[in-house]
Amino acid sequence: MGAETVRAVAASDDVTLVGATCNTPRGDLLPTPAGEVMVEFTHAEACMEAAPLAANRGIHMVLGASGLNADQLQTLDTMSREHGVGVIVAPNFALGAVVLKKLAEQAAAFFDYVDVVEAHHEMKIDAPSGFSLAIARGVRDARGSDFQRNETTVHHLPETRGGDVGGVSIHSLRLPGRSAHHEVIFGAAGQTLSIRHDTLGRDCYMPGVLRCVREVVHRPGLTVGLEAVLGL
Repeated sequence: MGAETVRAVAASDDVTLVGATCNTPRGDLLPTPAGEVMVEFTHAEACMEAAPLAANRGIHMVLGASGLNADQLQTLDTMSREHGVGVIVAPNFALGAVVLKKLAEQAAAFFDYVDVVEAHHEMKIDAPSGFSLAIARGVRDARGSDFQRNETTVHHLPETRGGDVGGVSIHSLRLPGRSAHHEVIFGAAGQTLSIRHDTLGRDCYMPGVLRCVREVVHRPGLTVGLEAVLGL
């Protein structure tokens, strides 16, 4: 994602790249005076190390780190307000993915059962994906109560029913040949409804990333989700 973002910024007419880092400590890069926005694609732990360094220097942040929890989001919100910077946290930057989430939230009121299946490449270090967690929390909140969930009494193999978020079962696949795939499956008597998004290339994220980079300087405080930036 970092390399793809560098290419997208380089091709942009109104955004300028002033630095990039991978394994280098963030503190070696962030003193760059020309930098206004930091784009971060790592994981929650690394993100929470980099964010204070950026905030202390008045640098706005677009964060795509996976797996940020509620406490970490609260910390980012407080940090952004104390330092007067904007922070956008987006579990997914693909337009089709956030439309999937929105459609699933609209469908949630009409079904009692739902599972989320997500698949990523074999190098992804966390499970489930941050976006699948956002989907599960979103449909549960839209419904206003937990979904019904089959409570298996005989387990031939532990944890095969997946993780549980408000009655939503989440199942994670990690395989070569995958990029990022999310499917929400609702169930009712005699029918299922499936909503699916497939990422075929990382270039699909770049319009969302650049939109957030342009917007974050005008959004003090914490904004969660590309859908909030797009007004969905």
